[in-house]
Amino acid sequence: MLTEPKRSKPSLINRYFAFLERRSFGDRILFHLLLTTFFAALLYFLIALSSTFLIKIPVSGGTLNEGIIGTPRFINPALAITTTDHDVTTLLYRGLMKIDPAGDLVPDIASAVTLNETGTVYSVTLRNDIFFHDGSKLTARDVAFTVNLIQNPELKSPLRGNWENIAVTVIDDQQLTFTLGESYLPFIENLTLGIMPRALWQDIPIAQLPFSQLNTEPVGTGFYSVSGITRNQSGLISQYTLTASPFNVDAVNIETINLKFYQNESLLLEALTSGAINSTGGLSRELHNDLITDNFNRRDLALPRTIGLFFNQNRSTTLRDDSVRAALAAAIDRDALVAQAVRGQGIPTDSPVPAGLITLESVRVTTTNQISEDHVANAIALLEAGDWVLNDDDVWEKTVGEEKIPLRLTISTVNSADFQTMADFVADAWRAIGIDVSVDLYEQTDLVQAVIRPRTFEVLLFGNDNNRTADLYPYWHSSQRDDPGLNITQYTNVDTDVYLQTLRSSTNQADRDEALQNFLAVIKAESPAIFLLSPTFTYVYSNNVTLPDMNRLSNRGDRFVNIADWYIQIELLWPFFTEQR
Repeated sequence: MLTEPKRSKPSLINRYFAFLERRSFGDRILFHLLLTTFFAALLYFLIALSSTFLIKIPVSGGTLNEGIIGTPRFINPALAITTTDHDVTTLLYRGLMKIDPAGDLVPDIASAVTLNETGTVYSVTLRNDIFFHDGSKLTARDVAFTVNLIQNPELKSPLRGNWENIAVTVIDDQQLTFTLGESYLPFIENLTLGIMPRALWQDIPIAQLPFSQLNTEPVGTGFYSVSGITRNQSGLISQYTLTASPFNVDAVNIETINLKFYQNESLLLEALTSGAINSTGGLSRELHNDLITDNFNRRDLALPRTIGLFFNQNRSTTLRDDSVRAALAAAIDRDALVAQAVRGQGIPTDSPVPAGLITLESVRVTTTNQISEDHVANAIALLEAGDWVLNDDDVWEKTVGEEKIPLRLTISTVNSADFQTMADFVADAWRAIGIDVSVDLYEQTDLVQAVIRPRTFEVLLFGNDNNRTADLYPYWHSSQRDDPGLNITQYTNVDTDVYLQTLRSSTNQADRDEALQNFLAVIKAESPAIFLLSPTFTYVYSNNVTLPDMNRLSNRGDRFVNIADWYIQIELLWPFFTEQR
């Protein structure tokens, strides 16, 4: 008996089209749209799911166009003094130590740095693979040469004070020691000094060294070397083109760095908005606030400096009065001062220790009233509690013995835009509580020579530059109260002298912490100065540039210390492929 062959079942696709044929034209269109939407959504979901597992990997490439205000003159670690010089020097030279992204000191061109038990001898071993940009190998003799050059009084290096009474001993090509007269823990910060090639500099007479072409055509051991120099019609350098040094064994990501130099903020801002540059640390906050869009990022970075009002009680009877110093401090709204006088580029502080030596988030101070009613009321109450009274001429005066002493003060400061604005703010705050205040402005050299060194001021608005260890000894120890010491208030206290000595010499961290707290407590109680703020600077960069963390910088140029970790170009890879690399 013959059987009928078994028919195969129609495929899913055939059944789908058969189903559509039995539908109207409008229904067929609707089904197609629904199916297309489903598959598009499924594809989008799979792509999104995939992207969550992809890893961003930096790759070599891209160009960083950095804008800097000023003209480079001394791209030389021994002579660099301006912000411009420090920026370029940091890129082209490396030191024995460097600041890592966390803000800690770690070896750089040194492989190891050790300290003996007495804290007086630093033993350094150099890496064996560090070369200058001309291909010559760095040795311990280059390190010793750089330090000895700075110590030479004929050069007049701005760093000479950091290296006084330091003996450098070369053991061999890779080892040397630094011997101190006494334990001084902040000394290790000096080891970030960029090292110069002895072979290129040693035959140049000291008197001629500042005029050497090597100052503007530098040869260091930095990750990048100068591959091109552009000059303007006046012969001044307008651009350095930097590329990875062919003798550098450490990998870098960014292929080219163009350092472009501008004479003022207006030209710098124009370059940033036009796209001629894609990063800068030279703009004030008020100029670049409008630039913080999808195209730019911003970092507010603290500097180890404290700006304050320093009292000279030897020249002012009124400043010896505790109630006066307390009232002067109470009258000042530090938040408003930062917001208005320095355009938000600072951290309010009431301490001699620089504030915020870590990366800051952008903080916009919201205070709008220049003179707060609470500050005025509190300050007046302190004066009244100190037996000061307003006379018929609305001048505060106090009877001491048989003499009536009027409350009049003069603020001395440097003739610069920021310091003048800060001085005017403070003067207005003190005038609001009835004090007769005048402001004297001096050029930088005149202020130092005619006011600070002879201690001829009553109130000095000035800044103390600390290193990252916040060494307070030069500014507050009694041994530094006379010129050329930096204890400009001529402050003297037996207890604080002991605390300051412990801070700079003890290797026990607990003892140092206790000494610092004790010192700060005494300074707060005796108020020889009013501390106002620690300045910050803001770094603006395109959003396609990725930077590592930047913590506890010692100066603006330190933003470039970890330049090898910056990147622009990336690849997105599955984790499996990154493990194979």
